[in-house]
Amino acid sequence: HVQLVESGGGTVQAGGFVRLSCAASPNIRSCVGWFRQAPGKEREGIATIDSGGITAYADSVKGRFTISKDNAKNILYLQMDNLKPEDTALYYCAADGGQCWGLWHGGLRWADFAYRGKGTQVTVS
Repeated sequence: HVQLVESGGGTVQAGGFVRLSCAASPNIRSCVGWFRQAPGKEREGIATIDSGGITAYADSVKGRFTISKDNAKNILYLQMDNLKPEDTALYYCAADGGQCWGLWHGGLRWADFAYRGKGTQVTVS
């Protein structure tokens, strides 16, 4: 069983930046990623990184957000730059033993990830 704990959320002004962290215990799985859920909207997958370091992004965050990981520390990151009010959401990390490309092919659904964190709030004013 993998436990995921997010941190780093908060309130930031539009145009600002935030870096989220997700600590994985005991270790990071082959596909790890970030989801978000804005008020009144469905949860959406926004970024993944696989065991080889290959990343993929949703169009809504491409060019502004960067996913990375530190395998030695078992920490997943999400660098969020040029934030917009529409980025306000609860951000979650998730992990799975499958391949990221397969999860994207399946629509990158929250339910398809075996391990899921409880989220951290990011508010952009």
